[in-house]
Amino acid sequence: MRKIYLLLSILLVFIQSNAQTQLTSSVSSKPLSVAKNPEEVGISSERLKRIDNALGQLVEQNKLPGMVALFTRNGQIVYQKAFGYADFQTKRPMKVDDIFRIASMTKAITSTAVMMLYEEGKFSLDDPISKFIPEFKNPRVLKSFRFSDTTYTSEPAKSEITIRHLLTHTSGIGYGVIDGDESFKAMYKKAGIVDLFTTNPVKIGDNIKKLAKLPLHHNPGEKFTYSEGLDVLGYFIEIVSGMPFDEYLRTHLFEPLGMNDTYFYLPESKKERLVYIHKPDSLKTWVRFPVTFYDPNYPITGAKTFFSGGAGLSSTAKDYATFLQMLLNGGTMNGKRFLSRTTVNLLTATNQTGDLYGGPKGESFFSLGFSVISPIGELKGNGSAGRFNWGGYFNTNYWADPKEKIIMILMKQTQAALDGGSEALFTRMIYQTIDD
Repeated sequence: MRKIYLLLSILLVFIQSNAQTQLTSSVSSKPLSVAKNPEEVGISSERLKRIDNALGQLVEQNKLPGMVALFTRNGQIVYQKAFGYADFQTKRPMKVDDIFRIASMTKAITSTAVMMLYEEGKFSLDDPISKFIPEFKNPRVLKSFRFSDTTYTSEPAKSEITIRHLLTHTSGIGYGVIDGDESFKAMYKKAGIVDLFTTNPVKIGDNIKKLAKLPLHHNPGEKFTYSEGLDVLGYFIEIVSGMPFDEYLRTHLFEPLGMNDTYFYLPESKKERLVYIHKPDSLKTWVRFPVTFYDPNYPITGAKTFFSGGAGLSSTAKDYATFLQMLLNGGTMNGKRFLSRTTVNLLTATNQTGDLYGGPKGESFFSLGFSVISPIGELKGNGSAGRFNWGGYFNTNYWADPKEKIIMILMKQTQAALDGGSEALFTRMIYQTIDD
């Protein structure tokens, strides 16, 4: 009897895998299109109407100044709508093609570019980064720090930092101004490290070489510590490809994918589409975010020489959905293959950090570029196991569900403000529309 159950289980897996392959091949060569009839992709038109009211109330109740919400199924846009204002001060209405600073949503794009070069045989994931950036040779770990004069002691790390460590935030590198450790904030500030973005005439190579001289939080591979590892990999891409980082992304990803509104710095003709960063003021209205450790106008002003692989891009909801659709398609889009199906699986679905992220009974784990929902997370109602996601510093969110073939994009631009529960709400409203 057990043998029969085993054979049936194997057959079921084969059928599901074959069906998924057929579905992938049917949409892999097509650009994103608008679904003429939601029912054709298994979505209820009647239940879609609920989303307007749910998200609209977030703006009406002043929980958000505005947003663009989009979701796709089977490679077709099922829902795309703008709410509220792109500029609360002038009451400029939000539009679906407005451009947002996507901050850490840049990381997934950088990780994908790394894996494209990996497929060319340029390196191994377990190669030490010092093989390509010698300044990282013989890393050291912080031992003690004195705040009175910012001096510190360190000791040799037990191993070199690898490319895999950088992709998975296990390198021990810190994150400066947004780091959870005050000593690292002080060290990075003193060293003049650019953590996220800048309008100053800084180049990523100079920044990363300074970063390489600083001590680590811990030995590489010992812990998950959110870091500037993807900024290091942006410079690594320049070295391995022989091209400026921004040019590599433009020629190898953005132009072939048709991501025509994704940039590190916006052209003059598109700057009016950039959404302002807002923060709530004491009168429960929204005001433009001031200059702090960064200039909010960085995508349209300044030297325009710094290309942050961890946080520097701006994009639209549709452009980012196009990028994610390529991954859901198993690495193909617009008739072009960007990654093999097996590499996409390595990038989006494999647990690369063990129990370091989420723990042994965690609701998620970390792949080479994403937080991924575990079977335990699915049981908790977090979405399908295998759904991968991340977000951005200015309140932008995304996820992609390979099982349901759904992509969610929710673009907002706020800081020093609560999310308003928008991501969780939109996620619930998407899943309740499924009708197949």
